[in-house]
Amino acid sequence: MSSVLFAATALRFNVVNGDIGEKYDKLVLGLAIENRVGFSVSDPHERINDAYEKHYANPKNPDYDMYWKRNLDNLGFFPMDNDVALHDILLTSPQVAGFQPFNLLIYKKSDENKTYIGHIDPNTMLDITGVTNAKDRAAYVKMFDPLDTWVSKIFGGEVQTTPMVQKLPVKPMITFEFAVDRSIDISSFTDAFQDKFEEAFEEKHYIIAGFKNFKETYEDLEMPFNKYDSFFVYGLCHLTFSYNLFNKGRPDAGVFAPCAMYCYIEKGSNKMIVGMPRLATWVSVVNIKDKTKIEWIKKIDKELVLIMKSLGAKEI
Repeated sequence: MSSVLFAATALRFNVVNGDIGEKYDKLVLGLAIENRVGFSVSDPHERINDAYEKHYANPKNPDYDMYWKRNLDNLGFFPMDNDVALHDILLTSPQVAGFQPFNLLIYKKSDENKTYIGHIDPNTMLDITGVTNAKDRAAYVKMFDPLDTWVSKIFGGEVQTTPMVQKLPVKPMITFEFAVDRSIDISSFTDAFQDKFEEAFEEKHYIIAGFKNFKETYEDLEMPFNKYDSFFVYGLCHLTFSYNLFNKGRPDAGVFAPCAMYCYIEKGSNKMIVGMPRLATWVSVVNIKDKTKIEWIKKIDKELVLIMKSLGAKEI
């Protein structure tokens, strides 16, 4: 069963003639965005397509794919956020961190002389994460306006939007809670959790592709964030899964990568809340119909839950 169909925009892309990968990397990694519109990049991953070629095109590599084909000239993940604009939203709607940082994706297909730069529509991010606070929704959507304007001004191209044509799952988010041991310092608790978390995911061949500590960020910015004793977000990636999806016909699904999993502890609480969008939402937002890809997505969703439960999580 699925939820009500959204009459909404799913994706927004600037489609630019030619290969502008070098220009994009130079300007985005050069913090041109932060200087102009308040966004900054964290843990960028340029040219993921090169990693695919290294792992899957070499017959001597244990991950060799006998059906390897170079379908992408560029695939880059550039997680970013606007810390100042996001601050007040996180205080009332922490689940919005399911897309914070979010990916400003760049990709170019090998058989097409066009470059795509884009992201998930912010309203769709809010629908997935379950943010209902009207003030937070308005502020979150407005936050993207200067970024989209900057991308169009600097890189040009035709703006293409994709409508939602599939329904979101009834429960778009996977959410867990962990018991917090208040007999020890909260930093010691989170350090121990992070060690176990990273070990468990790496053992299952996931890559820790990013980490954002919002608690420390706002302390550095001297912006009050006392509602939380801890608040951080992991970026997760499974290379083989992403290869079989992004390099095999659906690079646009890279807007979801890396998957953002947030973890926060409210001040004095004995519970840590952990959440991330289900990969099943990918099927809805980018309209995936291929059965093999859908089976991959179902497999990863199930595995994520099993890993978290092995760490002691309770699904809520």
